Amino acid sequence: MKQSGRLVWVLVGMALGALGAAGWFLKAPQAQAGSNDRHEDFVLCTGAVSTNLRAPTDGVWLLDYRSGKLLATVIDRDRGKTVGWAELDMATEFGLAPRADVHFLMTTGQIANGQAALYVAETTSGKFGVYTMGTRPDGQPGVVIKRHDLTTFREVKN
Repeated sequence: MKQSGRLVWVLVGMALGALGAAGWFLKAPQAQAGSNDRHEDFVLCTGAVSTNLRAPTDGVWLLDYRSGKLLATVIDRDRGKTVGWAELDMATEFGLAPRADVHFLMTTGQIANGQAALYVAETTSGKFGVYTMGTRPDGQPGVVIKRHDLTTFREVKN
């Protein structure tokens, strides 16, 4: 009787192991969305913004080549709407001539729990900037764009 009881438990263990392995290997693939995209004169990125530690939210970055502006906003979770747009003049920020032939790259990365940074590179000038979004210092709704670093990643030959 003891041996038949052990055999039952061995068979149960093997069945559970087979079910677990099947569940692992037959898992449905997950859709993974990227955090940035571009179309013609626009580049869009998203990343976490820590405006309220108890309610993390998504931030949206939009680089508009036509106007030379970097725009930023957050999503109001309660209303499901954007909360105004902060803007930064990239031509002034990167020291670019008006109507210059520029090529921007940008992406986000997480620098703290619930806070992303935006990394912007302009390949013609060789400049690189690091930005975050934060709450407005005047307490009004919306965000401000904070620059953390602006440097060059290579020397530009004139």
